Amino acid sequence: MNISILFEDNHLLLVEKPINIPVQEDSSGDLDLLRILKNDLKVRYNKPGNVYLGLVHRLDRPVGGAMVLAKTSKAASRLSDMIRRHVIERNYLTVVHGTPKKKRGQLVHYLYKDNRKNLVFAVSPNHPKAKKAVLDYEVLESQNGLSLLSVNLHTGRPHQIRVQLSTMGNPIYGDQKYGEHLNKPGQQIALWAHTLHFEHPVKKEPVGVYSTPPNDFPWESWQYFTNKAYALL
Repeated sequence: MNISILFEDNHLLLVEKPINIPVQEDSSGDLDLLRILKNDLKVRYNKPGNVYLGLVHRLDRPVGGAMVLAKTSKAASRLSDMIRRHVIERNYLTVVHGTPKKKRGQLVHYLYKDNRKNLVFAVSPNHPKAKKAVLDYEVLESQNGLSLLSVNLHTGRPHQIRVQLSTMGNPIYGDQKYGEHLNKPGQQIALWAHTLHFEHPVKKEPVGVYSTPPNDFPWESWQYFTNKAYALL
C-alpha cells in the first residue's frame, strides 16, 4: 500500500493515513499502518533486524489524514509528553448533519468507553470512569442540510470528536456508530485529520503539515476550505 509521506527526518515520520485501515494490529488481522510503515523503512533504508517506529497517537480506523510517528525512542518519549501537555495542535475537518446553533464554541463532555462494545458515551462528571474531553469547533459553511466544521482538539479521547458532535445534536456524516439514525450503511465517515503543528521534539524547530480530504461527496462541495490555502501553516 502506498502511504503518502508528509515530512520525514532522522527523528520523525509524518504520513497521511489512508481510510479504513487500522493504525496498529487489531482483532481483524488486517494489515495495519504501523506494519506497513516499518516494512517501508526497512526496505528504503536497507535496515537489518527490527525497525523502531513509535506510535504516539491514533486515528480511528475509518478516519484518514495527518499522523506523526517517532523514529527514535527519544522522539517518542518527548512527543508523548507533548501530547499529554496538549501542546501539539491537531486540527480536523468534518461534515456534520444539520447546522450547530452556535457558529463557534467549545464542547466539554465527560466520556466513558465501554471496551466490550467499543462504544463511547457522554456521562455525568461523577461517573467513576469518566474522562474529561474538550474541543473547539467553528462552522465554516452550511448547505443542503450539512455543515463543514473545523475542529481543534484539546484532549485525545477515543472517538472524542464523533461522540461530542453527536451529543451536541450534529452527528458526523457517514458515522455508523454515533449517527446510525441518520446515516446509511456503507457511507464513509466525513472526518479528516487536516493539520498538525508542533515544535520538533529534538531540533526545537516548528513543524507543520496538512492533509486534504478526498475530492468526493460530501467533501467536494467545500474544496475552498479543504485545500492548502486554508490550512494555516
